[in-house]
Amino acid sequence: MSELISADLVDLDLSAATKDAAARSLAERMVAAGRVTDLAGFLADVAAREAQMPTGLDGGIGIPHCRSAHVTEPTLAFGRSAAGIDFGAADGPADLIFLIAAPTGGDADHLSILSSLARQLMDEAFTGALRSAVDPARAAALIRGEQPEQEPEPQPEAAPESDGPRPADAPAPEPTSPAAESAAPGTVPGTAPEAPAPAPFRIVAVTSCPTGIAHTYMAAESLAKAARAAGVELTVETQGSAGFQRLDPQLVAAADGVILAHDVEVRDRERFAGKPLVDVGVKAGINRPAELIAEIREKAARGPVPATDAPARRTAPMDQGAEAADGYATRLRTWLMTGVSYMVPFVAAGGLLIALAFAIGGYTVNKAPSVADHFLWTESASWAALLFQVGSTAFGFLVPVLAGFIAYGMADRPGLVPGFVGGAVALTVNAGFLGGLIAGLLAGAVVRAIQRIDVPPVLRGIMPVVVIPLLSSAVVGFLMFLVVGKPIAALQKALTGWLSGLSGANAVILGVLLGLMMCFDLGGPLNKVAYAFAVGGLANPNPGSLKVMAAVMAAGMVPPLAMALATTVRGRLFTRAERENGKAAWVLGASFITEGAIPFAAADPLRVIPSAMVGGAVTGGLSMAFGCTLRAPHGGVFVVPLIGQPLLYLLAVAAGTVVSAALVVLLKSLRTPAAGTPGTDAPAADATHPQVSTHREVTTH
Repeated sequence: MSELISADLVDLDLSAATKDAAARSLAERMVAAGRVTDLAGFLADVAAREAQMPTGLDGGIGIPHCRSAHVTEPTLAFGRSAAGIDFGAADGPADLIFLIAAPTGGDADHLSILSSLARQLMDEAFTGALRSAVDPARAAALIRGEQPEQEPEPQPEAAPESDGPRPADAPAPEPTSPAAESAAPGTVPGTAPEAPAPAPFRIVAVTSCPTGIAHTYMAAESLAKAARAAGVELTVETQGSAGFQRLDPQLVAAADGVILAHDVEVRDRERFAGKPLVDVGVKAGINRPAELIAEIREKAARGPVPATDAPARRTAPMDQGAEAADGYATRLRTWLMTGVSYMVPFVAAGGLLIALAFAIGGYTVNKAPSVADHFLWTESASWAALLFQVGSTAFGFLVPVLAGFIAYGMADRPGLVPGFVGGAVALTVNAGFLGGLIAGLLAGAVVRAIQRIDVPPVLRGIMPVVVIPLLSSAVVGFLMFLVVGKPIAALQKALTGWLSGLSGANAVILGVLLGLMMCFDLGGPLNKVAYAFAVGGLANPNPGSLKVMAAVMAAGMVPPLAMALATTVRGRLFTRAERENGKAAWVLGASFITEGAIPFAAADPLRVIPSAMVGGAVTGGLSMAFGCTLRAPHGGVFVVPLIGQPLLYLLAVAAGTVVSAALVVLLKSLRTPAAGTPGTDAPAADATHPQVSTHREVTTH
């Protein structure tokens, strides 16, 4: 195993003007050293990590970092910029740039070294030495932790023995009385012993970040320094890539307060129930640790934790990162998308099983008897019936799961029980998908209202497991059965009838609107709203809802296919990394993964997104005009045999793809050329087109 950093991985005169160009310059050194196998792929992974959260830190530091399959061994490259490079820090550009590359399966020893570097960055003496270093080898040695040799400091003269000679100018020793000798340490002879010092304020903290390489440990070090300055005792649990050592339960029990500085969910958070708590993002732990310590001391000074801070009242996971200025509409969208995201796997599994059943047994397979009573191993009809009935069972969870996890997004785990109950009632009264939405919102609101009630401390332990599920389920069940269920069922029936009767211009207009929504944010909230609308109709399929599903999937395939086509016909308009992403986009688009176009939209949103929207609108409108239908909620071209009017369906997808590709090529051709052309992969070009990985975590439709 090579050293983490060597002189050839240090650039003390980094001339890059942007963070993308800086990452490329340092990554090229890693490639030359044999530490990175694919420059474009590695840079895409770096850009994807940067897109999650800026990696600039106060104090002029930038730490772009990622885990990547293109890294052969843990590696660190260092660059020093005279002009400074913007990495998103609040206090301005960074002049010290550390590019940290960890392999996907990096070993704990090297990840510990990386965490050690992160802690060093909090030391002003360390960063000062790097700013004054004139030799790359010396800078590399500093980063490795090799301190320069120093002349031995002069040792103080030994104190003279009591019976030995004493220098003439030395003061005579004070006489010591037996009483003084027996006095308690720290007291002045002749005075009464002071009262014991009060116990210090004790804090336990947890830090974590998405990759667990840098921010996790920097936040821990920053909090530790602030704690020493404030005279408090602090113990930190770093939940990083090198693993974590759980806080001693006795420390947690004795703690006066808890600080959670994290960007991923804290493991075993329930340990801290009943403690004063400050819950912030990991960068707050780095940039303002003293404020966090002051805040937790202030909370602890208020006395026992009120009911609003008890486990049953803690902030819902989807609200933990919300800003105080976020309005109700923003949070409502987040709650709804939470429910949809948990529902999608049931849609995919159930819908594809049903589609396969129709393909094998025909559209009368839904009338087959239960396979529990009648199943013949040698008959394809029995296998088709099995697939249909398993898929229908999975589909039966759609509305309860949607409602349950909307409530979870609003009120955390206490919302799950009333949410699932409300979703099940929505199915019972035929309120369908809309009923599930309303049931989830009602359940979340009821739980939040119950959590606001100030209860005696003796009851707090049973609130989340007995009282809240009991009361909230009863209230939500009452509302869904007797108050809102029937009106929603009537509305659902009217909407189903409207979809069934869609024809002509009305159908085309709806297809255009759905196509625009699918392509506006490429897998984001608006895309998910359109998709959820389509799959909701599959629960009670009719000709109109099947047309909607076909239009939505067709439009969602267009953006990645269009970008793939554009990079094929006019590759010189795109960077090398974009051309490589274009090859993958063929498969992603054909598989109905709209997120395959995100790398292109991130690099050039003003040209890519409008082009994708126009193409999606064309495809959605044509699909509805052709009367194409689809019973499967996913699959792309792989479920074409299950599509009504399959040839016309493919024609609609091809038309939208061509229109979108032509528009993006035209718009890119009209722009004013920058220094260097995109196709040359010059640093200037990469500054214009930052790379975003197609390997990001994709939320499948």
